[in-house]
Amino acid sequence: MAMVSEFLGQLCLNVGANEPKHPTVVPATDFNPDTDAARIETAIKTKGVDEQTIIDILTKRTYSQRRDIAFAYERRAKKDLISALKGALSGSLEAVILGLMKSTSQYDASLIRGSIKGAGTDEETLIEVLCSRSNEELVDIKKVYKELFKKDLEKDVAGDTSGNFAKLLLALVETNRAAPIAVVDYDKIDLDARALYEAGVKIKGTDVPTWISIMSERSVPHLQKVFQRYKSYSPYDMQESIAKEVKGDLQKSFLVLVECFENKQLYFAKRLNEAMKSKGAKEKIVTRIIVSRCEVDLKKICSEYKTSTGESLQKTILEHTKGDYQKVLLGLCGPEQYK
Repeated sequence: MAMVSEFLGQLCLNVGANEPKHPTVVPATDFNPDTDAARIETAIKTKGVDEQTIIDILTKRTYSQRRDIAFAYERRAKKDLISALKGALSGSLEAVILGLMKSTSQYDASLIRGSIKGAGTDEETLIEVLCSRSNEELVDIKKVYKELFKKDLEKDVAGDTSGNFAKLLLALVETNRAAPIAVVDYDKIDLDARALYEAGVKIKGTDVPTWISIMSERSVPHLQKVFQRYKSYSPYDMQESIAKEVKGDLQKSFLVLVECFENKQLYFAKRLNEAMKSKGAKEKIVTRIIVSRCEVDLKKICSEYKTSTGESLQKTILEHTKGDYQKVLLGLCGPEQYK
């Protein structure tokens, strides 16, 4: 029997150390892993499975607390909690709950592995994860990827992508982004803004390596100022320039990068809105974002969602999902925040 520790790995707390956290899932007070493990064991053994209890407990505990519950469950039931949950649950609910049994960086690493393993590549997932995560998050993901899959993330990405698309993703995976500094270097901002313009809109064709190096090596606050300054050189803003200059997966990657540099939580809010309101709600995208961001910045994503769409994420979930999947998503989003 696989030990629970193999699945749960090391506890990773260093998620985007330089970025403020806005989680919806926070540590439960008066937490007792043994009590939770007993309740989950009863819920699994109940005829027809008591999904509500499993949802109520696991969406209101952090990863480190779920990990403690898993160890308590193994001591108590002499079996692995993840295997028990796999046997008891199915479909979209199972995907969410099993996602919650991984740390944020383990979940992200698994998303990347899933997007490049086997025939074909799921470029959409690969782009979303690699282009939206902070430098600190990517450092953790690389480490965890190696622990979980005994492979180098760089080698796997290089083996599954090609051309400038591969070069951009590999530059991000190299995690050479500068840390933010307190001093604003206006000369460097101007230099980078002009370099982006002269490498793209100003010339015939595009000097993609220059774009890659600036967008993968500069700090986020610096790039935000660069994109503002860029508008004084170019008749198009950065996103418009990307749309004009490059195509395909490279274009998608640059656009995700720029959207996340400008307002990462708004990027995720838009993705959620598109996924839920598109024909045949794209559950995979909704699950991926809510599970991966619930202990990072989902509270801020909820706030951006309401500001940009005029309705709450919770209301959209109620309208566009159903059953246990709806319940588990609402559990992770938490109550609607009224200002």
